[in-house]
Amino acid sequence: IIMSESEGTLYILTNYHVIQDSTSIQTTFNDGSTADATVKGYDENADIAVLTVDYQTLSDETKKNIAAAVMGDSGALEAGNGAIAIGNALGYGQSVTTGSISAVDREVQMTDGVVKLIQTDAAINPGNSGGALLNSKGEVIGINEAKYADEKVEGVGYAIPISHAKDIIDDLKTRTPKVEVGEER
Repeated sequence: IIMSESEGTLYILTNYHVIQDSTSIQTTFNDGSTADATVKGYDENADIAVLTVDYQTLSDETKKNIAAAVMGDSGALEAGNGAIAIGNALGYGQSVTTGSISAVDREVQMTDGVVKLIQTDAAINPGNSGGALLNSKGEVIGINEAKYADEKVEGVGYAIPISHAKDIIDDLKTRTPKVEVGEER
């Protein structure tokens, strides 16, 4: 999710689990061009990472075709609101699925404890992690994170509420990482 461009730096938001074992990271833009990215900061427990790309290294064509996402208010969501999940489902390239908000502040048991997430029936598949969950206005309301996978379950995806993540994101944008992802601690 492209968050902003400031002083020649493009800030990109994703999940920590998407980049955690990486030794190098490349971003691919909607025009097919790629650029090296650097981990600005991450919060493993919140599953959030902020990447940076040197904006000056992007072609003029790429610069014309990208824009910062507009952040919405996940605190204003209600069950039944429309939802749009954007990502790279199964690695096939850009994908967009639609559905509804099934629940807000859904308590979900994760490996490290219980977290409150947005539940949606918009398809969230492997490759959608780190992508945007949008409202019907096209505003980011969540960061696609996971789906409930079971042969008896269909259409249960989860996203990190953007309003809960804003303070973490702001902190990560100003952080100087002590250790790069993939390095020994």
